[in-house]
Amino acid sequence: MHDEAGAHQSVAMRTKRCYFAGRALMDATLRPYDLGSTQWYVLWHLAHNGPSVQRDLGRALELERATLSGIIAALVRKNLVEQTASGKDQRQRLLTLTAAGEALWRKLPDLSFIQEAAFGGVDQTDLDTTIRVLKSASERLQTLSRKD
Repeated sequence: MHDEAGAHQSVAMRTKRCYFAGRALMDATLRPYDLGSTQWYVLWHLAHNGPSVQRDLGRALELERATLSGIIAALVRKNLVEQTASGKDQRQRLLTLTAAGEALWRKLPDLSFIQEAAFGGVDQTDLDTTIRVLKSASERLQTLSRKD
């Protein structure tokens, strides 16, 4: 029997271990394409949502501005993403997949096998409960963090 603190640490530990295991598999799968998982998320967003203002993309992916800037710079160097001034406010940057970026996106493997490996065969009710609990915990922690 776990005490209350031990139970919470176990949930956090298991969540972290699952995340890192999935991320490691994702990174290993993307390595032959010279992409990291966060770069993949940027490409995914642009491939599915079209050109995006960099600030909005950072919010959507929950990335800090400096982190996103480095990722975008790497994707621009690789000629996968184009960064241009957006509209009236020349300080805003519009991100668009280049032709090379679109071609690479079409060649990338479908990563849904990772989710299937982790959660295939798990009852949908259990998954729904897990998602609801983790979402609620994340929201509460973010609220507490904003109070400081």
